Amino acid sequence: MQPPVEPVLTSRKDMVRLMRLATYASISVAIVLVFGKTIAWALTDSVSLLATLIDSILDGLASLINLFAVRHAITPADKEHRFGHGKAEALSGLAQAAFIAGSAGFLLLESGRRLIDPVPLESYGLGLVIMTFSIILTLALMSFQRYVILKTDSTAIKADALHYRTDFLVNVSVIIALVLAVEGWGGFDALFAIGIAVFILYSSWGIVRQSLDDLMDRELPLNERDAITRIAIAHSNVHGLHDLRTRRSGIATFVQLHLEVDDELTLLEAHKISDEVELSLQEAYPAAEIIIHLDPISVVPFEPVPEFLKT
Repeated sequence: MQPPVEPVLTSRKDMVRLMRLATYASISVAIVLVFGKTIAWALTDSVSLLATLIDSILDGLASLINLFAVRHAITPADKEHRFGHGKAEALSGLAQAAFIAGSAGFLLLESGRRLIDPVPLESYGLGLVIMTFSIILTLALMSFQRYVILKTDSTAIKADALHYRTDFLVNVSVIIALVLAVEGWGGFDALFAIGIAVFILYSSWGIVRQSLDDLMDRELPLNERDAITRIAIAHSNVHGLHDLRTRRSGIATFVQLHLEVDDELTLLEAHKISDEVELSLQEAYPAAEIIIHLDPISVVPFEPVPEFLKT
């Protein structure tokens, strides 16, 4: 069985710092790309360049939304929000998906018009230079975002990273479109823009699905729930586990479970077992909030532990 995919940091402070840096980096990259692509589009009048310019503008707006969402999501729990503010990340994801879908609709309309009435491109030299620079800058940002996601498992940063993965593919396709449009048929420019728009729509659905999972308190993946069960029943004084409930909210993971222990244990002994199991779970899930309820084994209906969890 695969180990749980969990952040490897042990400090929430480190997670918060990395998430902030990721949002600042994405906004900075978006500003640079929008400036460069605006110049290139103005000089070439390429609709595929317009496509990637709009994509970068929306990346910037989405990253700005992400910045405010992350700042709110990492705010500690308070009296009115005892479970924290992590769902702000999922709301940000939905907003980003709306931006992406809107840009794709505009691109489809503009590309359709250009496909019917192709406009020949006179030059693509500057466009190629700017798109190559965009690819290099986007790759650098994607590498940093991947590192942050590995450490934090942040929904908001995942959504932001999806924008820039899309932007990378868009940039590569625009280079191909520019060469084909100048050297061959002008309609290639519009065809590639249509393909970009369709891919953007597909990407937006992935963001919506992940955001809805967080908002609807979807359970952790099966392999992670199995891993939690393994850790809990590995304790020598735990006879079983039931009523396991899990969910994610931003960078926080919530785990609730019932442990089955001997009837004869004193309250102090049972509490010690609970603390030891909680510590083991906390080592595997550093950002988790864990609630454990203890049940005497005699009041729990007998359900044998599956064989695959004993190995």
